[in-house]
Amino acid sequence: MKNRILPFRSRRTAAAMCLLALCLLLSWQPAAARGIDRRAVVTRHNPEIRDRNLPGPTQVGNGEFAFGFDISGLQTFSDNANTMSNWGWYRFPLPEGQTPEEFRGAVWETQGRMVRYDIPNPEQKALCDWMVRNPQRINLGRVGLLLTKTGGERVRLEELGDPVQRLDLWSGIATSEYTVEGIPVRVTTVGHPELDAVAVRIESAKVGDGSAGLTLRFPFPTNVEFSDAADWNSPGKHRTDVRSEAFRASFHRTLGETVYDVHVAWDSPVRLRRTAEHCYEFVPETGRNEIAFVVCFDRIVDNAALPSFDRTAEESARHWRRFWESGGAIDLSESSDPRWRELERRVVLSQYVMAVNEAGSLPPQESGLVNNGWYGKYHYEMIWWHCAHYALWNRWELASEMMRVFTDNLGVFRRKAAAQGYAGVRWPKTIGDHAWWEWPLETTALLIWQQPHPIFYAELEYRLRPTRETLEKWRDVVFGTADFMASYAHYDAVRDRYVLGYPLQVVGENADPRTTINPAFELSYWRTGLRLAQQWRVRLGLPEKREYDEVLRKLSPLPVEEGVYVSWENIERMWTSYNWEHPALVGAYGMLPGDGVDIPTMRRTLAKVHAEWKLGETWGWDFPMLAMYAARLGDPERAVEYLLDYPAFDFDPHGLVGGGRAPFPYFPGNGGLLYAVAMMAAGWDGAPAGDAPGFPEKGWVVRSEGLRRAL
Repeated sequence: MKNRILPFRSRRTAAAMCLLALCLLLSWQPAAARGIDRRAVVTRHNPEIRDRNLPGPTQVGNGEFAFGFDISGLQTFSDNANTMSNWGWYRFPLPEGQTPEEFRGAVWETQGRMVRYDIPNPEQKALCDWMVRNPQRINLGRVGLLLTKTGGERVRLEELGDPVQRLDLWSGIATSEYTVEGIPVRVTTVGHPELDAVAVRIESAKVGDGSAGLTLRFPFPTNVEFSDAADWNSPGKHRTDVRSEAFRASFHRTLGETVYDVHVAWDSPVRLRRTAEHCYEFVPETGRNEIAFVVCFDRIVDNAALPSFDRTAEESARHWRRFWESGGAIDLSESSDPRWRELERRVVLSQYVMAVNEAGSLPPQESGLVNNGWYGKYHYEMIWWHCAHYALWNRWELASEMMRVFTDNLGVFRRKAAAQGYAGVRWPKTIGDHAWWEWPLETTALLIWQQPHPIFYAELEYRLRPTRETLEKWRDVVFGTADFMASYAHYDAVRDRYVLGYPLQVVGENADPRTTINPAFELSYWRTGLRLAQQWRVRLGLPEKREYDEVLRKLSPLPVEEGVYVSWENIERMWTSYNWEHPALVGAYGMLPGDGVDIPTMRRTLAKVHAEWKLGETWGWDFPMLAMYAARLGDPERAVEYLLDYPAFDFDPHGLVGGGRAPFPYFPGNGGLLYAVAMMAAGWDGAPAGDAPGFPEKGWVVRSEGLRRAL
């Protein structure tokens, strides 16, 4: 077709149209490239609580310290509203004449030789029980509202009229409003971002007549797992010494060798009275309808210089604004799939509760700083699910301090490996505070899937900060971990291969540890860990290590039966007797990048798992792991379903994960969700080109910024 010359007017009109089109083109950006209104994303999911009886508390905190509270705005009615920290620990007295150093454990046959493990033995039952329970976190104290009715009786929970509690995520400030005998009460609760302190303002005519104030109570530890860590019936086992002056009081706490201070300041006159041993009330005496308190818990005695309520609120607002404006963000609001709002809510609230509970100096326990699950001890194998997401969300600084448990404990666990006849460092499963002993149990002694974790963390950090400093920081941890992994693999001369196990316990903790070998997840992770360790040697200018290469070349293949992967090599009745608990075999190509995986076999395995696994009996991080698995295999519809459509993976109004068989709350579910969503949005090594490769194209518009690719 010949070119046609337009008349002048047409040419001018065409030029104008071209200019307009150019302007529109320049102004248009793909969804992923446009700046996200982060405040709009965050605040549209501000929790609004009206249910008096929710099991989970609302919380404020800073990752090192968390203060949970019920619908009153303080810890007035609920036993689930606790004050916990990374530094508050207690050790009950040892059985008379015994020490952890004397624990003998048990000796098991291990691929032809005898090895001692920290497994209980009946001759040391009392010592074993002590090692399980100690050390344990403590409830630092309960701060509640003093609320009385006209006749002087205490107000009951059901007598709060029309309660509503709102948490402004952008500032970290909560307000709780209700009526008592028709009189409005408003309580504002805020945590300090640096101090382990909570500030509260009470506004009501009941303040003016002295029928609304503050209560402060101190418990003894319970020695009960999955509890509020509060024994209120043993007043003689601990001490509280009080010093008071105008507008301030200090409470010095002594629980055996555990000591700390609690400082309380207020902004108008109160009468401080002791109502029972370790129990106190602050009754306003001014006639004013408003009073503010600041309560600071401090591990350093005589240390606290208390901020005002207003200063605490200002610091909180500044802190949370910086938090939300930094790192990654996702906006799903342009999606037509009606599930976008719930997924975005889960993402936003997970970021908040993780920053409150799991951004401190120690790895978190599964229930964070909400209660005393597992006596407050943390699990090395679960650090991945708690903290790996920080790398993908560009907030690695929130995990970096707790990663010191690897460098700090190198010597202890190098000696443990040597005592068992292995090279390198054998990482434990369950540890508390700065104790060196592990929870004595078959599972804790024989679990191995946590071993490659620190190499994975090192690689995450190196991708964020590819410097010599990062290499040197992780060097000893990476090589000590890899040395153990290579040493642990047993050479089977008959079949000319390396075998993992026996004895070992698999991820799902449901195998016979005396006979199980070659679990699929662990075989893939061994390959990933040793491959990355070789890369670290090259980065540091060192030759590749022959022992690593030998194991990599001859490590057993992932076990396959009838064309699909199975959980371990010598499993029987896989799809009838072992199709419950964690479906860890899928993690080899979901959580992990797929070393040793055959993709067609893994694709068939996805269909088998989806059809036959008892997904009602799985929970927590299983669903994010399944979502990552489906995303890598090119099934984004199913990936979204795993994150949203299963009752066993439920998020309460606070964003706390429950459902299924999991203890409540279960923070690895939050961390797993954040890792999975970031991976689905930003991609992974080898992901298809384009935006949000893990999300369906139909119905989903994913705008993201600041996210990093997964391995």
